[in-house]
Amino acid sequence: MIERQLGRSGMTVSGLGLGCWAIGGPFWAGEQPLGWGEVDDAESVRAIRRGLELGVTFFDTADVYGVGHSEEVLGRALAGRREEVVIATKFGNTFDPHTRQLTGQDASPDYLRSACEASLRRLGSDYIDLYQFHVGDYNPTGATEVREGLEELVREGFIRAYAWSTDDPERARVFADGEHCTAVQHELNVFNDAGEMLSVCEALGLASINRGPLAMGLLTGKFTAASKLAQNDVRGKEPAWMRYFKDGSPTPEFLEKLGAVRDLLTSGGRTLTQGALGWIWARSGATVPIPGFRTVEQVEENAGALSFGPLSASVVREIGVVLGR
Repeated sequence: MIERQLGRSGMTVSGLGLGCWAIGGPFWAGEQPLGWGEVDDAESVRAIRRGLELGVTFFDTADVYGVGHSEEVLGRALAGRREEVVIATKFGNTFDPHTRQLTGQDASPDYLRSACEASLRRLGSDYIDLYQFHVGDYNPTGATEVREGLEELVREGFIRAYAWSTDDPERARVFADGEHCTAVQHELNVFNDAGEMLSVCEALGLASINRGPLAMGLLTGKFTAASKLAQNDVRGKEPAWMRYFKDGSPTPEFLEKLGAVRDLLTSGGRTLTQGALGWIWARSGATVPIPGFRTVEQVEENAGALSFGPLSASVVREIGVVLGR
């Protein structure tokens, strides 16, 4: 079983977390879907509890996922087992739970406190282990005020540590100046090797929490050029930042890359998913990938990667050569 230190917090977590975006269900920004389609809450609860049985102790969600629904389902699934797990959630996006619409962003001190209190209620907990700022491109100067607000929440016992969800290493450094900053959440996968951010995490003692470890599902191998996702799926009517899917189908460029590295990722009896997670662990000892899920079967495959561990250094080098890095 792979374990990781969660940065400089003193918390230990399983080397694999579970990302709870998809289990929140549908929500939108105008006509743009931001969820992953309809969900079965009973299956979500079973999947979370199966993850616990398989040794997963880290769960990542956000208040905006399903406009609060993801946090509620996670809290329900973990009832009675709160002390066994580390829960990460996020703040910074505002939303209307009645219309299921994203309405904007707010990082003011008053909103930070009210968002934290609302997340605690939905999670059924009196503390959050890791509270993450969800506005990745926020002004770095203004972020110092956000950081100080988070330090205040630590002092009051509402949160244990905090992080910024951003792909910008310089923004990560701004938060890292805070005593209780312990991580940065950023994209990392076989197709997107965030070397500079990993260097920042290793130099500053931060955990690298990896969203998009399976490239929005493309690295599971389930999709072909003929695949067509539903319009209520964030990949079916993709936002501007989506690179792996276009018009509901996998991007040809990334399908070609997947074909080029498939045999390397599935070495040693791994599934494609397990190889993609093993690549992340091999990149740095700070990494904690958080693949998403909607079913028990997906959780079992993700957690199965823990028994294989990291890919070998030679396979990682070969993947880099194949992808031209």
